[in-house]
Amino acid sequence: MENCIFCKMAGGEIKPEIIWEDEKYLAFLDNNPIKPGHTQVIPKKHTSYIFDLDNDEYSKLMLVSKKISELLKKKLNPKRIGMLVEGFGVDHVHVHLVPINNGGEVCLAYSKSANREELKKIASKILN
Repeated sequence: MENCIFCKMAGGEIKPEIIWEDEKYLAFLDNNPIKPGHTQVIPKKHTSYIFDLDNDEYSKLMLVSKKISELLKKKLNPKRIGMLVEGFGVDHVHVHLVPINNGGEVCLAYSKSANREELKKIASKILN
């Protein structure tokens, strides 16, 4: 989609802080994280609604999300990785993965803007 920010990220027009990528999926740090390490996982192909993905696309998105959650857990050491899929902030399927230590921490109302240096520091911790 021409005006979709996630499509622009997937196409390389906008450069997010990428922590994982393959030919069909992309994982990057959220610019307005709920907690440090808050990551978005998206399919590169534009789809508006998660349940419009075909079964293979849906399954692969969940498997990629699991893989990224394992990376976040290992590198950032939270008790758990919370997952949120609501689909209203950006009209492109996306899975929020949020490092958490207590119940109730996965809430977009807790999001706060992060600058590029903060994101680079977290990305470095995850990737190294």
